[in-house]
Amino acid sequence: MKVNSEGISSSRVYLPAGQSHTNLLEFFVANFPHIEASEWQARFTEGLIMTLDGHVVSPADPYQVNIHLLYFRRLNREPEIPFEEVILFQDDHILVADKPHFLPVTPSGLYLHQTLLNRLKKKTGIQTLSPIHRIDRDTAGLVVFSVNPKERAQYQNLFRDRAVQKIYEAIAPYSEALQKNLPMTYRSRIEESEHFLQMQEVSGEPNSDTYIELIEDTRPWARYRLSPGSGKKHQLRCHLNALNIPIKNDQIYPILTPYQEYDLDLSKPLQLLAKEIAFHDPITHQSRAFISQMKIA
Repeated sequence: MKVNSEGISSSRVYLPAGQSHTNLLEFFVANFPHIEASEWQARFTEGLIMTLDGHVVSPADPYQVNIHLLYFRRLNREPEIPFEEVILFQDDHILVADKPHFLPVTPSGLYLHQTLLNRLKKKTGIQTLSPIHRIDRDTAGLVVFSVNPKERAQYQNLFRDRAVQKIYEAIAPYSEALQKNLPMTYRSRIEESEHFLQMQEVSGEPNSDTYIELIEDTRPWARYRLSPGSGKKHQLRCHLNALNIPIKNDQIYPILTPYQEYDLDLSKPLQLLAKEIAFHDPITHQSRAFISQMKIA
């Protein structure tokens, strides 16, 4: 894998002996039919296709069997995220970053350069960085990365085994009725809804749980501390919405609002923060604890 000057990782493709093509452009068009020929031509023109040793190839170069080529994704236009991430901790094993709102953790959809992973690769020069967990693009706060690929699985297993303590904070409506029951552990069964962006609660055995505490009353809003016991997609957003206190500025719950990808309203970030994370490091055997410096209000 190579990384270009913008910190973007390459993909690798093998040229098999069982195919015959006049040139490299013909090979890419035939093997990636979902990508238009003009797009491949543009990638060749911009030097985004090369050999493993970094030699740029041209679309007219002959097809050579049993070799690998590297190619990079190209974006004509990508939303600019004007907020900066902060590295809170870094050693030979992990890197802990404080992610701003709106910034995706990894490349997806329209986002390639403007992702936490690629920004950190470019900033640190560590091309082996890999997130060992994720938070939503809309959520700010702590994300932990593995530095050494050989150690990655051991860190990921901490999350699989629920050996990581995670604490979030959220701004949501104050509820007099709910206040009588707090603190509380809310449990429900969460599954995918008909719309891929939204999760929904359904009947059945609970598969998610969140410990909810009220820590500040600023009516009509309130600050809540949320400690998820499970890690379902959109769990915190879904649970607070089910309790009739949807998180401030949530564009998915209770009403799904289409994203304006190229005209983001940066003045209304989701008021959800991955505030604290703690675990016993399986490599150094030290106790690790980190606190986000990001703010919500």
